[in-house]
Amino acid sequence: MRRGMPVAAIIGRPNVGKSTFFNRVLGERRAIVEDTPGVTRDRNFAQAEWNGRRFFLVDTGGLEPETVEVMTDAIRRQVEAAIAEADLLVFMVDGRLGPHPLDQRIAELLRRTSLPVVVVVNKLDRLPDETAQHDFWELGLGEPYPVSSMQGRGSGDLLDVIVAHLPPAEAEAEDEAALYIAVVGKPNVGKSSFVNRLLGEERMVVSEVPGTTRDSVDTPLRYHGRELVFVDTAGLRRQARIERGLEYFSALRTERAIERADVCLLLLDGTDPVHVQDLKIAEKAWRAGCALIVVVNKWDLVAKETNTAVAYERELRKRARAMQWIPILFASALTGQRVRRVLELALEVAEARARRIPTREVNEVVRELAVRRPPPHFRGMPVKLLYATQVAVKPPTFLVFTNQPKGVPEHYLRYLQNGFRAAWSFAGSPLRIRLRGRRRKSATPA
Repeated sequence: MRRGMPVAAIIGRPNVGKSTFFNRVLGERRAIVEDTPGVTRDRNFAQAEWNGRRFFLVDTGGLEPETVEVMTDAIRRQVEAAIAEADLLVFMVDGRLGPHPLDQRIAELLRRTSLPVVVVVNKLDRLPDETAQHDFWELGLGEPYPVSSMQGRGSGDLLDVIVAHLPPAEAEAEDEAALYIAVVGKPNVGKSSFVNRLLGEERMVVSEVPGTTRDSVDTPLRYHGRELVFVDTAGLRRQARIERGLEYFSALRTERAIERADVCLLLLDGTDPVHVQDLKIAEKAWRAGCALIVVVNKWDLVAKETNTAVAYERELRKRARAMQWIPILFASALTGQRVRRVLELALEVAEARARRIPTREVNEVVRELAVRRPPPHFRGMPVKLLYATQVAVKPPTFLVFTNQPKGVPEHYLRYLQNGFRAAWSFAGSPLRIRLRGRRRKSATPA
């Protein structure tokens, strides 16, 4: 898929430091880095900027061109897909070990492409005194550029070279900001398969092995003129079952993906009963302020009787109070049933999350609610709702001024929330109400 910004893909054999360089360029730990070959499996998109040039940087799994092992073969296909989408290839090698036979085979593959290639010799920690980069002229791909991704040495000069090789950015139409959609759920509920079906191509590594997705992977899509970025995340287990190391960081990045998302798609396995962990993931997204859609996947495998979906939905909404405001979709990543409906729902709940209500209308609804059911007294004094206004969107946040902020109980706040939703819906979006005391007049200055 081509976008306005050019794309640079980092490729190379396993364990040469691709993810470390990816993190260095972004200035944050967006990719998991561990001294184990094969840690990065999927393509990981991120926006980068250098000297005013914006571009997409793609981290890829370690490339082994000739393999019969299932997972490494899947990685190879993912890297080949990244090459097909890229405008520039950043070929990374290990300067400490010197040219490797796998480097030679990858170089042969790259020479058959029409794309520009920048050879990066990594792990040269004693720059500028290193000379090992010159050994890689034999790859026949032009000048090798030395860096130490771990220490950051040479990375600025390398980025100058990368942006110089990028094609001019295509003109981008004026549009709304990208909508980030995190696909979350327990391990092995079909998140990657769902995203692949949604995009119409195999963009995520899919395996029957639980935990195949480790990083949170950004994949862009344009729909009805709107830029959507789907974030396929690692499955979230119960905290007690998360071990240190790779799985711990996967879970951490999934939580961070939720924090930065506009919309969360919570995938459930329709062949299993709803678990407490499913509800905790929903609550995590709701508390983070994300709009939320529940997708019951694998619905094609469920034995159907009269009102099977209605009974499932009723049970799910009973399990958590917030579920009554959340759209629930029954779908199948395998057959494609109702999968594309998610795109429309995502735009609808994102619109609800960004909706702003005029202050006059807010105060009318608050007055009607207070007349219908006045707040309870507090310490023998009547509680009055004086004024209300919407102070934020994404999610919608309302400020209610009252003479007794501590006197408004939780159940009355729920009453106000229900009244606001009856008036404006905000389907799929959290809604927050904050209380503030009466403004005191400042003392007249002497």
